[in-house]
Amino acid sequence: MATWIVGGIVALVVAAVVWKMIRDKRVGRGACSCGGDCSCCHGCAGEPSDKN
Repeated sequence: MATWIVGGIVALVVAAVVWKMIRDKRVGRGACSCGGDCSCCHGCAGEPSDKN
């Protein structure tokens, strides 16, 4: 019985993480490898770069 409870909790946590990732992607807050400072890595398309 405890296995089913723990499995259910893990499934809920995984579902919440996936849901947040999808929501963030739709809003435009996707995670870049640069940590959000795309002026140094040019990772985010559509954002103008300060460096020329």
